[in-house]
Amino acid sequence: MSTTIPRRERPKQAAKAAKPGTPVSANTAYGRHSQRWLAWIFLAPTILGMGLFTLVPIAASVVLAFFRWDIISAPTFVGFDNFAEVVQDPTVRVSFLNTIVFVIVAVAFQLGLALALAVMVQEKMPAWLRTFFRSAFFFPLILSAASVSIFMRYLFNEQFGVVNWFLSLAGIPAVPWLTTPGGSAAVVILVYVWQNFGFSFLLFIGGLASIPVETYEAASLDGATGWRKHVYVTLPLLSPTTLLASVMAIISALQVFDQPYVLTRGGPGDSTRTAVMVIFESAFQRLEFGEASAIGVILTLIIMAITAAQFRLSKRFVFYQ
Repeated sequence: MSTTIPRRERPKQAAKAAKPGTPVSANTAYGRHSQRWLAWIFLAPTILGMGLFTLVPIAASVVLAFFRWDIISAPTFVGFDNFAEVVQDPTVRVSFLNTIVFVIVAVAFQLGLALALAVMVQEKMPAWLRTFFRSAFFFPLILSAASVSIFMRYLFNEQFGVVNWFLSLAGIPAVPWLTTPGGSAAVVILVYVWQNFGFSFLLFIGGLASIPVETYEAASLDGATGWRKHVYVTLPLLSPTTLLASVMAIISALQVFDQPYVLTRGGPGDSTRTAVMVIFESAFQRLEFGEASAIGVILTLIIMAITAAQFRLSKRFVFYQ
């Protein structure tokens, strides 16, 4: 008795019977080709933007580091003379030292504050209050760093600042916040941390949300309560997020410019002058673009070295679920 194959099943069996080496039809090949061109069309603005505004300036800075150029006369090739002058310049050395100290203190405060607030917000509290704190802590990050620094400069003014006015109510004499090395450094760090900890805070919020509740329940059954639960459960499981937050925080802090420039102009003396400020002053005040490029190359190499060291050390201290 013969059986007839329904028409609906014939295409499926024909597809199964087709061998791998069957040539693709012209229409199918044309469709794939057009999709590939369409993808390149959509990617073109991003690729062109990165090439024109990122890759080309980086390459130009590296090349310019070996020339002496004041934008008026023609560039002159000087080899490694710019790097030698930068290494011997005491202002540059002090600025790099200030930057390293700033990174250590500011990043430690930023990550510590962000982690503490993230743990507090993730504890039992109403959803609306949690949303409010997330928005409030992230809000300073979207503000202009220059405008925030101008506002903070008035708050910490020695004569008419609001901060000293509150201190006077408690009988404390006026503090010269922006006219002493210690006070100006403290204000710069405080303003920077206040404006930038919101990003690390959101990273920690996401990391805490990814930790399974069952892990905390198991830790409670083993007797871990209070701070022990966070030390032995939260911190190890949060280590991948901590790595990401620390890498991004250090890279950002090494490039700090707005807060010290607006608040103190690098003073008093050179106490708050940073590496990026020296790059700006060399290029746009003294028109020494070759020296500025050399400083930029050195700073980039330092950032790359620190980031590579962080990822290398992460093999020992980062734990994945």
